[in-house]
Amino acid sequence: MKLSQEEAMEAMEQALGHRFANRDLLVEALTHRSAVSGRDPRRGKRTQGPKGTGSNERLEFIGDRVLGLLMGEWLFEHYPLEQEGALGPRHAHLVSRPVLAEIADNIHLSSALTISPHEEAAGIRRLSSIRADAMEALLGALYLDAGLEPARRVVRQQWDGRIDSHARPHKEPKTLLQEYLLSKGLPLPKYELLAAEGPSHAPVFRVAVQAFGLTGHGEAGSKRVAESAAAIDLLKRLGQNVAS
Repeated sequence: MKLSQEEAMEAMEQALGHRFANRDLLVEALTHRSAVSGRDPRRGKRTQGPKGTGSNERLEFIGDRVLGLLMGEWLFEHYPLEQEGALGPRHAHLVSRPVLAEIADNIHLSSALTISPHEEAAGIRRLSSIRADAMEALLGALYLDAGLEPARRVVRQQWDGRIDSHARPHKEPKTLLQEYLLSKGLPLPKYELLAAEGPSHAPVFRVAVQAFGLTGHGEAGSKRVAESAAAIDLLKRLGQNVAS
């Protein structure tokens, strides 16, 4: 049974361990751009601002910065002997869209999102980019509602275990594939964009990459992430153990 908006918000507050003083921030964080259509979801009135006003896009912007700061702080504490060259890849992985989407799934964020019926029918709720963006928006709303400390607590709770998930600094899948092929004396992989579909605010890119007569495929809301997914798929086909 589908939750009402109020029930969905209460479920999010329980997952975060935080009761919002400003409930409008939580509503905004859970509102996809497609559901706005010129209306402010907090007041049900026509907006006078630019397209997207009232959606979670602005909160996503600040949530991205909040997460970047808190993750950088945590890595700095957790790996006191590592320098920027090692901390940077770890940070990039932990704030990446695939990880954000997994965190969003852990707290059932997708089911709480308000999305237009048209985009719902198109299946955008399932896209990792939509879930990842909403997770950033939720962190932005939490920060604006209560400050850094509650946001820090949520980040360290939800990302617990992931900060130690790689004995060595994480490398981007495309880099791993490139290094593997070079070690075999093979040319660099070539990525092919097979399709770019969907609306401008929720595109879907399909990418393929080939090596050793095998093909890896990837699909995501950005070309870069789709290429990473294709690299992971090909590495697995080549018998390489790689974290997705």
